[in-house]
Amino acid sequence: MTVLATMTPIGRRAPATPFLRWGRWAVLVLAAVLHTWALGRNGYANDYYAAAIYSGTRSWKAFFYGALDSGSFITVDKPPFALWVMGLSARIFGFGTWSMLLPQAAAGVGSVALVGSAVRRSLRGLGERAAGVAALLAALVMTLTPITVAINRDNNPDTILVLLLVAAGWFCLEATRTGRLRTLLMVAVLVGLAFNTKMLQAYLVLPACALAYLYAAPGRLVRRIGRLLAAGAVLVVSSGWWMVLVDLTPASSRPYIGGSTDNSVWDLVIGYNGLGRVFGGAGNGGPARLPVAASGDLPEGLTRAFGGGPGGGPGGGFGGTAGAGRLFNDVMAGQISWLLPFAAGALVCGLLLAARHTYGPATRPVRAALLLWGGWLLVHYAVFSFSSGTFHPYYTTAMTPAIAALTGAGGVLMWRAARTSRAWRPVLAAAVAATGAWSFAVLRRTPEFVPWLAWTIAGVTAVAVLALVASAFVPVRRDADPDAGRGRRAATRVTALARVTALASAAAVAAGLAGPAAYAVTPLGTAVNGTNPTAGPATGSGGGPFGGRAGLPGGLPGQGTPPGRPEDGTDGRLDGRMGGPGGMGGAVDAEMAAYLKRNKGGATWLVAVGSAQSASSLILSAGEPVIAMGGFTGSDPAMTVDLLKRYAADGSLRYVLLGEGRGPGGGADSSVTAWVKANATLVPASEYGGTGTSTLYRLS
Repeated sequence: MTVLATMTPIGRRAPATPFLRWGRWAVLVLAAVLHTWALGRNGYANDYYAAAIYSGTRSWKAFFYGALDSGSFITVDKPPFALWVMGLSARIFGFGTWSMLLPQAAAGVGSVALVGSAVRRSLRGLGERAAGVAALLAALVMTLTPITVAINRDNNPDTILVLLLVAAGWFCLEATRTGRLRTLLMVAVLVGLAFNTKMLQAYLVLPACALAYLYAAPGRLVRRIGRLLAAGAVLVVSSGWWMVLVDLTPASSRPYIGGSTDNSVWDLVIGYNGLGRVFGGAGNGGPARLPVAASGDLPEGLTRAFGGGPGGGPGGGFGGTAGAGRLFNDVMAGQISWLLPFAAGALVCGLLLAARHTYGPATRPVRAALLLWGGWLLVHYAVFSFSSGTFHPYYTTAMTPAIAALTGAGGVLMWRAARTSRAWRPVLAAAVAATGAWSFAVLRRTPEFVPWLAWTIAGVTAVAVLALVASAFVPVRRDADPDAGRGRRAATRVTALARVTALASAAAVAAGLAGPAAYAVTPLGTAVNGTNPTAGPATGSGGGPFGGRAGLPGGLPGQGTPPGRPEDGTDGRLDGRMGGPGGMGGAVDAEMAAYLKRNKGGATWLVAVGSAQSASSLILSAGEPVIAMGGFTGSDPAMTVDLLKRYAADGSLRYVLLGEGRGPGGGADSSVTAWVKANATLVPASEYGGTGTSTLYRLS
């Protein structure tokens, strides 16, 4: 007899306790606090995406294409769905920190609610209380995972991606339970929207969804395969509609597709945002797209991130060297790995428990959930661990739903097994011990961070493990006659053992969540590192340039407020509303920006600069469209001599800034640089009072 054999029939579920009902709401409130507390100090988070969102409020064309500038010269290097979500909020409430970041926080809370709901509905056959406990634990893990808290306070697209994928997982489990075709098709629609958020990363959940549906959905196998094919057709449409519309639009009528080599979304899908992320190259951990002349001028960390210079190579640098241990290195361990060992063990044990019970309508949802979340976790672990392209720690937020669901569902399955079988208590004890030991190891890597916490976790874990192990040696007896004295003693012993197991499990939960909780609250006390958001203390490099929160080139600290970005959230920008030059590659000082605004005249763009990092800062500071000639990395072939001549002739562009060290004008396109120097007029620095090293030219 196993834990699944004692499942409560669906029609006779015991009601959930008030603790569980209120607990679910309390976790959602906790998530909302973690995602919104002092959110205003984050300013515009990642200037690159903030500039695109602002530009979308100025132009519907820029909004649709996801253009960096409202003049629609070039897009960001991602599809625009996440920008649409934040952009609509900014259009309704006015562009600012809260209108941009609050939808992200709401999406994070929504993901927590959906994970809890999916776990609870899948485990209802265990009884409402057991399902409620599993759901509560899953929601709590989802809420307290450090990297998820960090990214949900930022404007990167991963927050919206996770919400869409979790919603797809929820509908997938419903489809396996009900067999309704429209529910399965909804999975395809949601994954398609996720594709239009972050392209091929969205498809990492598809193997798990297909496996769970093929195994658990009602009906004959042929019928299930046919419905999956129908969902595949819907997936193609929901994924490809924006790409097809953009690529069929004449290049002269739309912005250049940032990150691509041939000005097509398709190239972006399979190159920079696709296979390049996995195998390197195409701007992802390979030298092919890093300007040769620029590499000597870039900070060492950024050069390595794109595969140039010493230390480049597999992994792209941000998250450490590719390999099976990447998610456990100094950079990644405190972000995502706390409960990875427990989740893996819970998956194995859950599948073993499920395999020992006969098929039935009550147990099938449990197996389907284990297959879905287990497949989700394994695929993401393999891709994130071994990808040789650019890899940021915050990508792993997509693993959090699987870790949370497996911890909640698998943990409750093991707990119930330990209550009824002495053999399972050492198994649960081993899982608890491994989790506590790993938490201790992670915390001791930065002993100055809450120094007492590691030892407290070790002590609580030891008590929980000893209680579980000791209880395994006490025989479980149930007398046939409960009215007999001996029967009462046996029943009392069983009740006492159950309480010991429950108390030990509660202690284990507290010990397991204490470490991630300590990391998760750190983003509340500091401005987000918009380009590479992480939580917790600064750590070692893990093989990459940005060790932990120490983050950006140029000395931008991981803890504390970034230079020029005050606590009031105004960002110290020129007009107090949109902020001043900041972030990576900013090369326009306040005096030059003011000069450009005074002399813009009827031009469409304020100035053309080499890269999107310089352009985005200036867009936010001046509130005017700025051309990023080389896109995000400065190496996109977006600007040509012929195009520059046309802009000069029709008055769309009056100024070009050279000498930033990347992008056209910084070495990426010598023909553009040569033409500007030969045909444009050098503006003396004394004319605008600037002190920077870049050189400003006026087009005739």
